[in-house]
Amino acid sequence: MTMSERRTRPLSRGRRFDLRATAMSFALIAAGLAVRALAGVVQRRPVWGVVLLCVAVAAVLAHGRRRRRLSAARIARRAGEALEQATTTALDALDAPAPAPAPSAPAAPTGPYGEGALHTADAPGVPGVLDYDALSPEEFEEAIAALCVRDGCSDVRVVGGAGDLGADVVGLSPGGHRLVIQCKRYGDDNKVGSQDLQRFGGTCFTVHEADVALVVTTSDFTAPAREYAEQCGITCVDRGGLLAWSADPARRPWAAGTGGADA
Repeated sequence: MTMSERRTRPLSRGRRFDLRATAMSFALIAAGLAVRALAGVVQRRPVWGVVLLCVAVAAVLAHGRRRRRLSAARIARRAGEALEQATTTALDALDAPAPAPAPSAPAAPTGPYGEGALHTADAPGVPGVLDYDALSPEEFEEAIAALCVRDGCSDVRVVGGAGDLGADVVGLSPGGHRLVIQCKRYGDDNKVGSQDLQRFGGTCFTVHEADVALVVTTSDFTAPAREYAEQCGITCVDRGGLLAWSADPARRPWAAGTGGADA
């Protein structure tokens, strides 16, 4: 009896091991790990992002110029070297201390004797001059003392108050003359009268021993007050004179009382 011959199916061949595909897989994994490791560095140091981008572009251009194909083993080796180098760079960048913030410039003094006190606001029509109308009488005395200090006076003191006998600011001019100043922070409708000048004239020379006596006001003087001041040798500084002095140190008012010696 003859038996029919059974054909056996050929065994299916498994996929061949592809070294190139495996190497490329490792390269992709290495690149992913490098990107992840460098993400934190780029976040802390944005400039590293630019550097790494330039390196990547240079690598692509160099690779395109090479005509021969790299072997799978060489691709895997270079991917490992790139991963190692990128990891080392990331660790070095993380360990590097952050740059210290630049020290901020010290704030300009704003006290009554500081430069800021003389130029924090504008008087009407005079840019860069303090608005004396916004000051209290005490602050006005401090501002006049600051002007004296600015223009070279020494031993300047604010002595105004109860029992001051007419003197609000005293000091020595650059030429060594003793200054005695009375400050009148008045409104426009309140002029300094002759009685004010007489009270000051009775003490400025005999009691305070002034070489130069000044009355400085934010207002103006009456005609009788100016006549008395001229007779007694008291220098009157009205609103216009005060603003001119504030804007120009050369307009120091005591120069008139010293015959120009302190000009």
